Amino acid sequence: MFRTTVKIDGMMCSMCESHVNDVVRQHFKVKKVSSSHSKGVTEIISEEQLDENTLCDEIYKTGYKVIDVKTEPYEKKVFSLKGLFNK
Repeated sequence: MFRTTVKIDGMMCSMCESHVNDVVRQHFKVKKVSSSHSKGVTEIISEEQLDENTLCDEIYKTGYKVIDVKTEPYEKKVFSLKGLFNK
């Protein structure tokens, strides 16, 4: 799995976040996508690495400017109670 973090200029409200999230979901198979207009960031979790050029182009078409894209391997955090009761 991969985590893609996209810095975006132009998101001003929660509706902007929704527009960006929708365009990502429409063009890519993703597990999770969330945006923050206050931070200017969209975070995408996907099984496959996303094509960064296509991602930037599709976001640009909605009226927002991509400043930076960073992709890194992602491991889902697993909650465990192991060790809490062995005292």
